[in-house]
Amino acid sequence: MIMRFLARLVGVGALALGILGLGATSAGAVPAFAVQTGEPCQACHVGGFGPQLTAFGREFKLQGYTLRTAKFNVPLSMMLMASYVHTQKGQNPPPPGYAPNDNTTLDQLSMFFAGGFGSHLGAFVQGTYDGVAKQWHWDNLDVRVVEPTQIGKTDVTFGVDVNNAPTVQDAWNTLPAWGYPYTTSALAPTPATSPLLNGALAQTSLGVTGYAWIDSKLYLEAGAYFSPNANSLSSLGVDPTSPGSIQGAAPYVRAAYQQDVGKGTLEVGVFGMGVNVFPGLNRTTGLTDRYTDAGFDGSYILAMDNTDVFTLNGRYVHENQDLAATCTLMAVPTAGACASNSLDDYRLDASYYWRDKVGFTVQLFDTTGSANQLIYAGNRTFSPNSDGVTFQVDATPWGSGNGPLGKRFNTRVGVQYTLYGSFNGAESNWDGLGSNASDNNTLRVFIWSAY
Repeated sequence: MIMRFLARLVGVGALALGILGLGATSAGAVPAFAVQTGEPCQACHVGGFGPQLTAFGREFKLQGYTLRTAKFNVPLSMMLMASYVHTQKGQNPPPPGYAPNDNTTLDQLSMFFAGGFGSHLGAFVQGTYDGVAKQWHWDNLDVRVVEPTQIGKTDVTFGVDVNNAPTVQDAWNTLPAWGYPYTTSALAPTPATSPLLNGALAQTSLGVTGYAWIDSKLYLEAGAYFSPNANSLSSLGVDPTSPGSIQGAAPYVRAAYQQDVGKGTLEVGVFGMGVNVFPGLNRTTGLTDRYTDAGFDGSYILAMDNTDVFTLNGRYVHENQDLAATCTLMAVPTAGACASNSLDDYRLDASYYWRDKVGFTVQLFDTTGSANQLIYAGNRTFSPNSDGVTFQVDATPWGSGNGPLGKRFNTRVGVQYTLYGSFNGAESNWDGLGSNASDNNTLRVFIWSAY
């Protein structure tokens, strides 16, 4: 068994390198998977559209995307996301080509290579055209090799995953890569500060992790991330200077336990990552910025007899920062006082889907941290604190596979509203220039289609 597994590791490495060589130019609802499994989108996704996974969808992902009923299907899909965005006060300056307010835009157009190949190899590869930045870039990469086996009377699936964003390989919708909000627009203002694990390394890193999925209950994972060559990242359409290059390899660990409770499924877990970064690729100081992120998460899914679905997801992340390199580059006389910072990030969202088609979601978010008059010099209070609530109503009429263009076609339409209590450190006049947190309150109307 070990030799077969090692051989498949070589196979997954070759496939990943092949994808990178092609320059594979946040989504999760891929119709190619629906055709492959013979199941409608509702089987894998809450509300009939991604990326929020059902218990069945989690199992499909952790088993390497290999479940198949169709003898053959083309492992290709596409996705389009567009929206209208209105903020309480016009944004200054707006992105190039847009007005300060009331914009309609193509947010993104994505192509997917997604499928299982045999019983041991699967891939989810996304390339995206950013309609706001007007640029193609490689997006989510998740290539995995799996070996289901049995140890005594316990079913175990061993897996190795190659991915380009910490947490994109995760099967629970609590961690940042697939956490709520599941759809956003680059035109919507967002706070300036969040933990590094909340997406700063997405598409600018490459990682290899190994995991064990034990008896469909206990998940254990460990691995490391590193920074690809800056020229390679630039050719793939991403900025290699943000946040910078990882020194050596950055360890990542994850554990989760899932158990049926009543008629629903409960999950609790922990996760952590430690990263040394040369900020902006600058190595002249010989120092790095050190980020240590650790947190816990939990989720509950309740599928009712009448096909209504309730979900609850939450996570907490604590980050310690030692920004020795950044403070030295800023020529701070007391670099030690500048360097030491911390962040705490809280997320809690709940959703209810009527007949698994029409949903209402609310999320509370809160980021707090230590004040620093140098790192947060643009904030009147020198604080990173931001908090608020996001509401969403959406409808997915064809999640059961009855779309007008067949099983492959699916669409979600929705309305989001984000209300800020504080923004970049304060409720009012946060920048010292009269800007208030409420100025960033955002109404977004969107359409999200996949084929």
